[in-house]
Amino acid sequence: MTSDAKDGVRDERGLTYPFADLPAPGDAVAVAPGVQWMRLPMPIALNHINVFAIEDGEGWALVDTGLGIEETRGLWDQILAGPLGGHPVTRVICTHMHPDHIGLAGWLCERFDAPLLMTRLEYVTARMLVSDTGKAAPRAGETFYRAAGWDEAQIETYRREFGRFGMAVSPMPAGYVRISEGDRIRIGGHDWRVVVGEGHSPEHACLWRESDDVVLGGDQILPRISSNVSVWPTEPEADPLGDWLVSLERMKTVLPESALILPSHGEPFYGVHTRLDALIRGHEASLKRLERSLKEPKRAVDVFGSLFARPVGDGVRGMATGEAIAHLNYLARQGRATRTRDADGVDWWTATPIEEA
Repeated sequence: MTSDAKDGVRDERGLTYPFADLPAPGDAVAVAPGVQWMRLPMPIALNHINVFAIEDGEGWALVDTGLGIEETRGLWDQILAGPLGGHPVTRVICTHMHPDHIGLAGWLCERFDAPLLMTRLEYVTARMLVSDTGKAAPRAGETFYRAAGWDEAQIETYRREFGRFGMAVSPMPAGYVRISEGDRIRIGGHDWRVVVGEGHSPEHACLWRESDDVVLGGDQILPRISSNVSVWPTEPEADPLGDWLVSLERMKTVLPESALILPSHGEPFYGVHTRLDALIRGHEASLKRLERSLKEPKRAVDVFGSLFARPVGDGVRGMATGEAIAHLNYLARQGRATRTRDADGVDWWTATPIEEA
């Protein structure tokens, strides 16, 4: 790592971090002309989300919102009255449907009578998942996690915790404005091009201001961690890792290396191609380790050590299982692994012999 003591610029692992200071709670940092960066806390291991405000005439367009909890509402009150100068919100744009991104979308839209902008699959998926709140866990979910190797106590935890998605999401607006790949959204006299990625979520929207190469990257391009890429009970045969890798390769052909990436977690950075290459290499290395581990049949829960550097505890078991199955499904799609379900409903995965693959 090298550091510039004069202006705080840091170089780490091929990426350049141009800002010395993080936004304090309730405050903002200007990161590009007309763009303010705010940081909202979250009571989980990933302890923050970055949200952004773009000058839009006499108001602000907001990108992502934080969790729908009281602490975040209070910080938005401070931000709106303080660094955003009491000016109104003209629209709310959500990159994707995860609760830390849409949690207060409905609250902000209602407060300012502002429209919500999302891609169709993200909006519809969010509405679907919010509607599960208070419902009993479906039997298909129990089947899914039993097949992955969960024991009865873990499946009971799934039943008990099912439907919590909507607990940190304020009521979603009944309607929205659809954005799609290639659209250009006019904000504050500048066009922002929509660049869609898949894998972490179904139709994740990044926003690229081509005039000065500022990119609101959401969870598609994070500087230090890789976004979770998981299979869920709603689509057990999905191949989100395949979608994710295709999206990362495509981003390399679309976004310029000179772009300033404003991510949803971590710090703004330069070096997007370097980071995309590192994300791709990381998954390729994980797939090779996983394939080697499948010389003997294994359940999804048996391969955590091949994929994750840290032990998997109760709080992240669902995401770890989803990510393990994403890698296993990818190998199966490539003809590199096979799955057999035993009489107890448990799936056993085995690497395909090289001559067969």
